[in-house]
Amino acid sequence: MTNSRLMPNTRHLGRSLRLWRSLRRLKQAAVADLMGVSQTTVSRWEGCQVAPSLDEQQGLRALMAAQLDSAADFALGRLVRTAPTPVHLVCDFSHRLLALSRPRELHCRVPGTQLLGSALWRYATPQIVAQEARLDDLGWYEPGPEAVEFDTEGSYDPVMPIERSRMRWVRLQLSDGSFVRLTETVAG
Repeated sequence: MTNSRLMPNTRHLGRSLRLWRSLRRLKQAAVADLMGVSQTTVSRWEGCQVAPSLDEQQGLRALMAAQLDSAADFALGRLVRTAPTPVHLVCDFSHRLLALSRPRELHCRVPGTQLLGSALWRYATPQIVAQEARLDDLGWYEPGPEAVEFDTEGSYDPVMPIERSRMRWVRLQLSDGSFVRLTETVAG
């Protein structure tokens, strides 16, 4: 059973699935085959008529997970890794770490290479969790969303502590249509 603290708000999955599918020129039936459900179920998810089960949500997140596959995506990862400020890049659906800057890695208590590919959601502070819950209302899942800034308290996690700071999230689209979140500490 999945802990609800580990799963962010899922109201946006249907709209995101529709966009992801259209960018890949996939029919609903193809997604239905991949997910082991009917085409009607995919249609209902996309129309926000039915919410996917927790297992289906996890499957959708895995299906739509961001990958740094193209030259442009690799360049974005390189920019993040060489940034002079604490910044990291995560898949917007799974919260898996795709890249982090050296200043961000210095805050971690394990090498960044051990965190790459891991979901960072488990390290979220209550303020990060609350901000995640507001994203749908802020238009985060619409085309061209504004950056989101908010304050968070610190956490003293033994692996990935978070300093009390002001954070900025920017949603970016990769070349394959998947979405990533650039997370930056703008003031500490």
